[in-house]
Formats: sequence, C-alpha cells, structure tokens
Amino acid sequence: MNLEGAGQLTQILGTVVPLVLLFAIFYFLIIRPQRKRDKEVKNMLDSLKKGDKITTIGGIYGRIAELRDDVVTIEVGAERTQLLIARWAIKGVVGGEVSSEETPDKK
Repeated sequence: MNLEGAGQLTQILGTVVPLVLLFAIFYFLIIRPQRKRDKEVKNMLDSLKKGDKITTIGGIYGRIAELRDDVVTIEVGAERTQLLIARWAIKGVVGGEVSSEETPDKK
C-alpha cells in the first residue's frame, strides 16, 4: 500500500513539474518582457509635451502642437499642416524640441 502511494505521488509530480517549468519559461521569456515594454510605452506617452518631435505608428513625423486627453494635434511639413491623431498611435519621440522650419532633406 505504501509503495502504491509513492508511485502515485511520483506520477503526479511527473505531470505537474513540467507544467510549472513551462509556465516559468513562458513568464520569463514572454510575459515579463512584454509588461516591461508596455510600461516603457506608457511612461513615454505620459511624458509627452508640446514641441516634442514624434513619429506615429503609420510613419508620419511631426511636432506636437497641442495635447489633450486621448488626442494629440501634430504639425507636419513645411506648411505646418495640423493633424489630429490618437495618443496611442504615437510610436516614439524622435528628439527634443525642433523649430518648425526644419524639414528632412529631399534627395
């Protein structure tokens, strides 16, 4: 009877331990890095300010003209055309404040 109980315990551990190891690997390789990236993006979006040069997820470069809760007004091009975009659509801050006369070189 005692040997039978030990065999069942070994069988249960043989089933549970690989699942726990799989979850641990999943956590450290996928879940934890994704949370870290999400936190960095949230901090970047929260620290936006007027005058920051940004790029959108669609590849548009512009300068922030106005910030509201979930909407950002950016100026693009030499004519300083204003576009309204969602705050979540900002991919990153390209640099510090720039003058509106700066335009990329056309070759």
